[in-house]
Amino acid sequence: MRVKTVPIIVALVAAALAARPAAAQMDISGQWAPVMDEDRDERVSGPELGEFMGMPINDAARARAELWDSSIQSLAEWQCRPHGVDYITRGPSQPFITPEIDPASRNLIAYHFEWLRSVDRPIYMDGRPHPGPNEAHNWAGFSTGQWIGDVLRIHTTHLKEDYIRRNGLPRSDRAEVVEYLIRNEDVITWTTITYDPVYLEEPLIRTSEFQWRPNQQVPPYPCTVVTEVNREPGFVPHYFPGENPYAREAADVYNLPIEATRGGAETMYPEFKQRIQELIPGR
Repeated sequence: MRVKTVPIIVALVAAALAARPAAAQMDISGQWAPVMDEDRDERVSGPELGEFMGMPINDAARARAELWDSSIQSLAEWQCRPHGVDYITRGPSQPFITPEIDPASRNLIAYHFEWLRSVDRPIYMDGRPHPGPNEAHNWAGFSTGQWIGDVLRIHTTHLKEDYIRRNGLPRSDRAEVVEYLIRNEDVITWTTITYDPVYLEEPLIRTSEFQWRPNQQVPPYPCTVVTEVNREPGFVPHYFPGENPYAREAADVYNLPIEATRGGAETMYPEFKQRIQELIPGR
């Protein structure tokens, strides 16, 4: 009986520790720079149109992404649009993390994450609850954090609709994001998990790394709208279903059957390699 009760007690203690607001276990404040040691092409130059491999998207996300025209970002209302929470960690921007301390109690109220091309994002550490479902959504969402040992867990809700990849893969405003930050000496491993009941078949899990750079500064981002392309008033760049001439771009670049590039949960797993072989003519 004693052997059986030990894991139960351990689980109860762990749950109790995780449930209470905890003081910071690891210093994550300061200037950080992205380390492009994985997925560099996706994070810098961007993926090809129609390159959805390894993304657990559903039919709705696929259909919408195939209408994408990147020139939409030249519209005035898009030029100063910030990057969303679950996209900004995959880009080349550097974050600046500062703690907000209560002047009387000296308790940690929040961390503030600041990025180039984004907005101030507070991560509340004081145990406050998330707002109700009818509260307004914004680019930063509403984030709460808690320390689990030396790992910072962040839960974000109330996000505006955005994209999760620069080739138009959408993420809905019903999505929730969970992040885990782990610091090892001067490197933070930043794991982002996106749960989206509208556009994802399974959670999307991605990791990025950032290195401490105390000698850099995140510059201000005063965005000025300019006229980049002369268009008829009211025109929105788009393609109709089945008319996007670049829908096969990824398949042609990588010499793959187009079915292999269309994404879905199955494409995340090693077993899909066999499915690709089956799709190649003559094999």
